[in-house]
Amino acid sequence: MPPWTVSYVRRVEAFNYRVGRFAMYLLFVIMAILLYSSFTKIVHLPALWTLEMAQFTLVAYYLLGAPYTFQLGTNVRMDLLYARFSPRSQAMWDVVTIFCLIFYLGVMLYGAVESTAYSFEYGERNPSAWRPYLWPIKLIISFSFLLMLLQATVHLIRDIAVLRGEEI
Repeated sequence: MPPWTVSYVRRVEAFNYRVGRFAMYLLFVIMAILLYSSFTKIVHLPALWTLEMAQFTLVAYYLLGAPYTFQLGTNVRMDLLYARFSPRSQAMWDVVTIFCLIFYLGVMLYGAVESTAYSFEYGERNPSAWRPYLWPIKLIISFSFLLMLLQATVHLIRDIAVLRGEEI
């Protein structure tokens, strides 16, 4: 494989690894928010922001962790037939199917960027008692889809390398 592709694979995977490791700790943030919510309900001073903040943090946890999960190969896969294939056949099948994933992620990224731009432009807020701005979570969603798209291209490059008998 050309040196620039190897460099691209290494840089994307290193970045997604760091983001994924950071995202793992968001679970503790969610727990802290929910514990705070429980405490405030016990003392009869419930906070309005805790449920939505926990939901936003869960979205960030899930979506920022997705490229990391895909990178490690721990994503859910229907292995009924795939697991029986040789590594070369698996790579060939992945090269065919990854284009569906890349198309899907491209459409999702386009929609996420459009929605984020709308939120910035109009100051969109969540219709609740707390009324937080929605652009921060929409920006995280857009960023997550971009990282997932980059990781899918890395997966494609790795599969092409396997088909060529090379390893990155």
